[in-house]
Amino acid sequence: MSLALAPIDMNVDLEANLPCRKFDPDLWFSDSPAQLELAKSLCGDCPLRAECLAGAVDRAEPWGVWGGEIFERGAVVARKRPRGRPRKVDVARDAELAVEVEERLAANGLESRNSVRLAA
Repeated sequence: MSLALAPIDMNVDLEANLPCRKFDPDLWFSDSPAQLELAKSLCGDCPLRAECLAGAVDRAEPWGVWGGEIFERGAVVARKRPRGRPRKVDVARDAELAVEVEERLAANGLESRNSVRLAA
């Protein structure tokens, strides 16, 4: 098992106001889809977002929000679904979010389907 981490930009102050350091860490590992979406949005301006995402992909993080993406069983998912049968509107939204995940991974220099397994 590799614990490889992405290289950290040493120009970034590690004591900066990183969202995962400022807010409750449990937010990034919540069971609530709404709280996970909030955590994703807080990652948006983080200076270490790309490194965090790359490290999580390398480690196949089992769950949580890493680099602005939700991981579930080692795969990036568009959003966490609540329990029960999904509504038709949610199924359509999932298709849109899958495209968004692909675009975000490409923007961070990751080959989406080749380097990250997307959960169905």
